[in-house]
Amino acid sequence: MEAKLGKAFESITNFFTGADQIPWCDRDVVAGCEQEVHEAEKGPSDEFKNDCIMRLSWALVHSRQTEDVHRGIAMLESSPGSNTSPLKLREKLYLLAVGYYRSGDYSRSRELVEDCLKIEPEWRQAQSLKKAIEDRIKKDGVIGIGIAATAVGLVAGGIAAAFARRN
Repeated sequence: MEAKLGKAFESITNFFTGADQIPWCDRDVVAGCEQEVHEAEKGPSDEFKNDCIMRLSWALVHSRQTEDVHRGIAMLESSPGSNTSPLKLREKLYLLAVGYYRSGDYSRSRELVEDCLKIEPEWRQAQSLKKAIEDRIKKDGVIGIGIAATAVGLVAGGIAAAFARRN
């Protein structure tokens, strides 16, 4: 009984806090990845440099800082994607989906994660992200309905009070 009550409480808490299973990244990790990219730019290997940029993009879209998330999205969108392997394309789409999720653009995030799942339908990370997106869209819908119902109630109450004052 106690376990069920704990799960119910956790579910309610997650609903109001917007908790998800997507990891966050600290600022020091972002700084380390930035340093790695800076050092890789001096090296001869484009492949190593691209790997460093992907790690930095991962850190940025998982950051708690909004400007980092937007920077990560911009880096991923500007990176060349014409001659990449399906695995690299899948990673890029997933990271873009995480970035858009973190920035609140849930419809764009859902499109990208669905594209990602077309490449790898059984990828659990993408499936988890899709569920988090859908849960967030449902939550925002419930909150929107609550706000609309409150507004209607206030207007109706104001009209009723105006009529009561008249009489």
